[in-house]
Amino acid sequence: MTAPGTVATAVVTWARDDDFARIAARFAAPLRAAVTADALRLAWLAQVGAHGAVRNLGDPVAEQPAAGLVRVRVPVHCARDSFAVVMSVDDTGYLHGLRLAPADETPWSPPEYARPERFAERPVTLAAGHDELPGTLSLPRDAAPTPAVVLLPGGGPFDRDATSGPNKPLKDLAWGLADRGVAVLRFDKLTHLDPGTWQRPGFTLADEYLPGALAAVDLLRREPSVDPDRVFLVGHSMGATVAPRIAAAGASVAGLVLLAAEAQPMQHSAVRVARHLAALEPGPAADATVATIVQQAATVDSAALTADTPASELPFGFPGSYWLDRRGYDPVGTAAGLTVPMLIAQGGRDYQVTVADDLARWREALGARPHVTIRVYPADNHLFFPGTGPSGPADYLAPQHVDRALVDDLAGWLTADR
Repeated sequence: MTAPGTVATAVVTWARDDDFARIAARFAAPLRAAVTADALRLAWLAQVGAHGAVRNLGDPVAEQPAAGLVRVRVPVHCARDSFAVVMSVDDTGYLHGLRLAPADETPWSPPEYARPERFAERPVTLAAGHDELPGTLSLPRDAAPTPAVVLLPGGGPFDRDATSGPNKPLKDLAWGLADRGVAVLRFDKLTHLDPGTWQRPGFTLADEYLPGALAAVDLLRREPSVDPDRVFLVGHSMGATVAPRIAAAGASVAGLVLLAAEAQPMQHSAVRVARHLAALEPGPAADATVATIVQQAATVDSAALTADTPASELPFGFPGSYWLDRRGYDPVGTAAGLTVPMLIAQGGRDYQVTVADDLARWREALGARPHVTIRVYPADNHLFFPGTGPSGPADYLAPQHVDRALVDDLAGWLTADR
């Protein structure tokens, strides 16, 4: 048996020494196909860019055993401040999870604009094809019937709250909207519940989102306290990008809210973001990561891309089938073919989805339509957390909440008479 603390310290040492291939090989089988060395390197460089060069590592702390796993936290002390690497280790020394976290994590607390006494919550289960997805339904205590929304998180293995370190932006939205008379359904994505999902033959962007979203819309339309003619999709990031596709696939929705919706091809966004993060902490490792992602993006663009192209040769470790599907999907063109009302919102400080590269495309195609509303929140970043100055990974480390102005605007738009 390998001591979990020893494994955890070794993993962080490998990260410090730019040996990310060794870390990727340490993941247990279901995750090994989904987590690439380049994705690990990019995440690490973002943290180092925010905190400064690594000075030393703290002693590993085993936080809790669960289901045969031990969760271990290793402090990483840097030139400016610290962060932590948290991982789940089994008794053979393999990793079943790894995340980069603030040095001192503060539990999520409700935003001041959400009053829990104004709504009730209950668990739900969505029958999404052959899978079951657990979720939470937030119902206002005001008189029914109410408008309702399905929340769709960004791409990757997000839970129903879009948990990111100490923050839960989709829970902020759910509670804020429920406080204001809007029912909200949010659910765990299949890629969060089962990392092996990425290994399913032919797995696509549609598979990641459509079954769960369609099941969620159906559940809300059958909920007695919900007005079935006022069910909306509210997507964030990739969830926003794919929302027009869900509506076009037959979801009976009254409208779409697109928060930080990507319009630029995702492989090109990956290159732009990699260059942004590398500029925060320049050096050979950062240059190597950018070069790798540039090559991976070129593979996505090439005619040689097939469903059998190894995931290791593609951005984020997503399989070839996923990239073929994403490459063939035009979110702006699909949205242009819809007649439902849309609210498109963008953070002015967002470096992942930007006003210049993404919102400009939405505005050009849809900005003149009377049923489309476009709003920019100049102080907000990708998660619609308000701040000042240039945005970077450090924006997400401290506990914070989604901009109240956005929540108020969404509630007003969703409850408006049409």
